[in-house]
Amino acid sequence: MDLIIPDWPAPANVSAFTTLRTGGFSKPPYGDADGGLGLNLGTHVGDDPETVRKNRALLRASLPSDPVWLNQVHGAEVVEADKVSGVPDADAAWTAVAGKVCIIMTADCLPVLFCSADGKVVGAAHGGWRGLAAGVLQRTVEAMRTRSNAPIIAWLGPAIGSKVFEVGGEVRAAFVGQDSAMASSFAPENGVPGKFIADIYGIARTILKHMGITSVYGGDWCTVTDAARFYSFRRDHGKTGRMATGIWLSGGDVDG
Repeated sequence: MDLIIPDWPAPANVSAFTTLRTGGFSKPPYGDADGGLGLNLGTHVGDDPETVRKNRALLRASLPSDPVWLNQVHGAEVVEADKVSGVPDADAAWTAVAGKVCIIMTADCLPVLFCSADGKVVGAAHGGWRGLAAGVLQRTVEAMRTRSNAPIIAWLGPAIGSKVFEVGGEVRAAFVGQDSAMASSFAPENGVPGKFIADIYGIARTILKHMGITSVYGGDWCTVTDAARFYSFRRDHGKTGRMATGIWLSGGDVDG
């Protein structure tokens, strides 16, 4: 199983990862870029359910407990991972309980991981543009700050890159209407009236800056153009798998 391990100054008791599309059991179009098998972790994309179960079991073997999977709805609902059962409708999770794994799935949307500098609390947010506009990052951080007043550190995982994220004017308006500083994250697309190229990493950094979060890392991938490593909803016209990005606190790990 191939992973990206965040390069950030997280406390020693914080563990985190992002999976790649390689290393699993899924057949095309959920496989790797060369027609081989892949590590699709999404149960809702049309892949064989038993194959997804095997992929998730492969990931679970590297985790301290069963991850708290979410039914992501491109909103701003945030759950406390250690207080939910089943698969809640939400786009972010946080926890201050050791061994409880917060996890989200993406295939172009932005995964954002958070940890407090004192290692007391962690969180993971699914940053589609609708969720970002609705405040999913703010709500995640606000929830985490109920358990720690220490500075928050953020990591931006693999997402659609700033050269290929074409959006309509309504997307730009959703952000610029809230904060004029967001205008710098939208460039007019040459020759296409009403269309813009959005920088989803820039949008997230602006949101985090306004929340006082200046320790922000990652944000230098493009899921669309890097087909060898990443699934991409846009590149593959919706028929593709999902990567997972997760985080947890070590110490007194649980198993179950």
